[in-house]
Order: sequence, then C-alpha cells, then structure tokens
Amino acid sequence: MEKKNRKFFTGSGIPVQPIYTPAELEEQGFDYLNDLGFPGAYPFTRGIDPLMYRDAFWIMGQYSGFGSAEEANRRLKDLLSQGQTGFAIALDLPTQLGINSDHPMAMGEVGKVGVAVNSLRDMETLLEGVFLDRILQVRTTANAIGPIMVAFLLAVAEKHGTSPHAFGVLIQNEPLKEFVSRGAYIFPPEPSLKLATDVVEYCCRNLRKWNPIQVCGYHLREAGSTASQEVAFAVANALAYLQSAMGRGLTVDEVAPKFFFMFSAMTDLFEEAAKFRTARRVWAKLMKDRLGAKDPRSQMMRIFGFTAGSTLTAQEPLNNTVRVTLEVLAAALGGVQVLHASSYDEALALPSAEAARLALRTQQIVAHESGAALTADPLGGSYYLEGLCKGMEQEILSYLEKVEKMGGAQKAIEKGYYQAEIAESAYRHQQEIERGERVVVGVNAYGGGQKSPMRLHRADPKTRELQIDRLKRLRAERDGSRVQVSLERVQEAAEKGGNTVPPILEAVKAYATIGEICDRLRAVYGEHREA
Repeated sequence: MEKKNRKFFTGSGIPVQPIYTPAELEEQGFDYLNDLGFPGAYPFTRGIDPLMYRDAFWIMGQYSGFGSAEEANRRLKDLLSQGQTGFAIALDLPTQLGINSDHPMAMGEVGKVGVAVNSLRDMETLLEGVFLDRILQVRTTANAIGPIMVAFLLAVAEKHGTSPHAFGVLIQNEPLKEFVSRGAYIFPPEPSLKLATDVVEYCCRNLRKWNPIQVCGYHLREAGSTASQEVAFAVANALAYLQSAMGRGLTVDEVAPKFFFMFSAMTDLFEEAAKFRTARRVWAKLMKDRLGAKDPRSQMMRIFGFTAGSTLTAQEPLNNTVRVTLEVLAAALGGVQVLHASSYDEALALPSAEAARLALRTQQIVAHESGAALTADPLGGSYYLEGLCKGMEQEILSYLEKVEKMGGAQKAIEKGYYQAEIAESAYRHQQEIERGERVVVGVNAYGGGQKSPMRLHRADPKTRELQIDRLKRLRAERDGSRVQVSLERVQEAAEKGGNTVPPILEAVKAYATIGEICDRLRAVYGEHREA
C-alpha cells in the first residue's frame, strides 16, 4: 500500500487522523467543564490530586516473589533497599488455586511463578525482617483466595506486634476476571463473588487503611482486549462487587473509596495516557449520577498501572527496556497512583535480580529526570489526546450498556460475552502482526540482531521437596485438634452464608494450611468446571 493511502490506527485499532484541531472536539461534543475540569476536581479526568506528582510520586511497588519463602524474602529486602516504596507478593499457581505444595496437581509448579505460601509459617518467613509499618503499601494477587490472604497478613502483623492500621494493604481479590482471562479460579462465579464480598465487607468495617479489592482490567488486556474493553469490563465487574457489598448494608460512600483499579500500560503512549484519564471520568460520572455517591473519594478512581507483559519479546530482549520505559511514561502521564515496571527478561524467565533492579530504576528515572512529574496532567488539552478520550468514553459506555442489558457482569461472563469480545480482538491483533501491518521491532521487522548474553533466573528444583518437608514438620508440631475445630467453623460459616474472614483468620492462626481451608470451602461451594 502506498504511504499516502495508508490508514493509521492506535494500538487498539482506533483510526487516527493526520491532524487534530478544535473542530474534531466540537464534533464529538467535548465540554471543557464536564469532560476536563481541573486536577483534583470532578470528573477527575486530569488526576485525583490537585498537585499530582509535585506533591508525592506514585508508589513504586514492584511485583516480586518466587521459590521458597526464604528466597522471596531476600528479593523483597533487596528491592526495598534500592528505594522501593511498596511491594507486591507474587504467589505460585498452587497457592492461587488453594492447594498445598505436596498435592499431586502442584507437581512442577511449586515456586515457579511466585512464592509458595502453604501456611502462616511460610508467611512469617516471607516477611521476616520486613517492617510493615514502614511500607506504604503491600499488595498481593489473591483472587480465588482473597479471604485467606487477608487472614495471613492480619496474623503475621499480629506476630510482628504491628497494628494492621499502621500500614496499607491492597488485595486483588477479583475472581470474576479469572473466568475470562487467567483461569485461576476455584469456585463457581456466584460463590466466588460472595467470598470477594466477604473481604470487602470485613475491610470496610474493620481495616480503614486496607483496600479490599483491586478490580483488574490488566489481565483482560493481557488476554487480548482493546483499551476500551479493558476499562469497560473492569468497571462492569467493579459495579458487581460494589452492588454486592451494598446488599450487605454498606453504603456506596463506605465502599467505593476502598476500591482500586489495575490497568495495563502498553507502548502506545497517547492511547494509554488517554485510557487512564477516560477511565477516571467514566467512573466519576457513574458514581455520582447513577449511584448517587456524595463523597468525592467515592468518585475518584485510584489506579495501579502495570506495564504490559504481553508487549515483551523473547527476541532481542534488551529492546524490552525501551518498551517498558514508554509504558512507565504513559502511566505517569496518565496519572496513576501505583506503578509496577516489568523486567526486560520476563519473556524468557522470572526476572533476574539485575533486571528487577533496572525496572525499578526505570520508574525512578522517569519520575526524576523526564519532566513528566513537574506539572499535573501535562498532556491535558492536546486536541489529539482529548479526542481519543472522548471517542474511548463513548465506546466504554456502549460496552457497559450491553453488559447491563445482559444482567450485569456475572451474567455476561456466564454467557461468554466478555470471552467472545476479547477473543475476537486478540485474533485481529495477531493477524495484523502476522501480515506485517503491526510492526513489532525485532520480531516481524528489523530482526537479525545479535542475541545479548543474559543471566536468567533459574528456579531451584529442590523448592518442592523443601516445601513438602516444611509441611510435614508443620503438621507434626501444630495442635491438630485446634486445627480441626477451626476448619469446622470455616465450613459452618460457608454453609450458613456468613462472612468467612473471621473463622478463616482463626484457622490461619491455628496453622491450618491453605489446602485444608479451601477443601472445606470446596465441600460447600463445589469447584468451577469450564463448559
């Protein structure tokens, strides 16, 4: 195709005009006061704080954890010593699926994509020597096991003699997207929503600094969604959790300020910055106009940006440092509150210590040296950016309307609507790469570069054996009768529809394992089997 006739699109396929003027914004119905406003003011398009990063940088919280609790503890301490202000605990797949390291299904997966946490003893080791009250935020990707991770963190804080009100916690606790993207579910959608709501209710009533849910568009984007689908489906899920919590007698202004959102940051700088800004505007309008939220904090969308793992390539992996830098910059320009930067070697292995340190340095360089943090919303008013935001807002609202007509997020997921839309988007994206219409440097264009020598992280093959030995010792040393009584109370709470967090906390303190607790919940709720 001749260059003069070539069409241009954003990363999500939105057509891009050669130039943007006020005329395009006028045609889209752009309203300065209702659509843009000022930083720290409704509709929060320009950010949730008047001064944004002039006041304080975003929390630089890297996602880390692998192998045994001892190994993960050393990595966390290393990152904290390098200036990290928060951290996220990556859990291995058996832990996320509620099975112990000695379960036959755990074979080959123990400690591979995160740290193995079978019991409170593992959590004690993982956080040994970490002063929780000096950390701005502790995060963990617990979705099917949200109540158990809350209990682990509460119990270990008690062991440290640290008040749970002295530090912040952000639990992902977002099972609905697991049925669409990652597949790390245990129970069917309805009880999964119930357990997530248990965490929301418990934290809203008891833990003022804890954010009990991180609604996750990121994994939808990694599965192949467009930017608009990512925001729309995440917001639809958030409404489901919010309405479930309100069904327990909580008000919108008690719950909504506790919500966090996790979105991907990809390499299309302007589209990604527009996405973060648009997501805030859509949420603010929904909270104010539809749910009647009075508290401005309910209308503020707090965002955790996570640079996209799907953009990283195994070919010429050092190129990924440039991609991650663009993605960090997009998140900063978009006004996120927390940010993780991926490591350049993640397409090949878990991050090496060197790569993880460079990822943190990337955030620090953007914060201190790029100029992006000097003023609030530095891209605000760009004809192109505001045009993207307005078009994206219309797409997001269209998707939300379709989900609502289906009966909400849970019903839409059960009908396969999310899955079909994302699969179509992912297929179209891959076709464009294979046809060469979408250039991925070093993959389908400009290839043939020399491979740089890299020292990759290697998982310790003895991790599972060590975990099995640890479990044997735990079972021999703990009070077996106390464990059984606490597990019976967990099952009883599930059977009667009560909040499961208090009995799970008692079971965790008795050193019941994650597998034992989840088996009691499976006995009540069953397991989800994909149709």
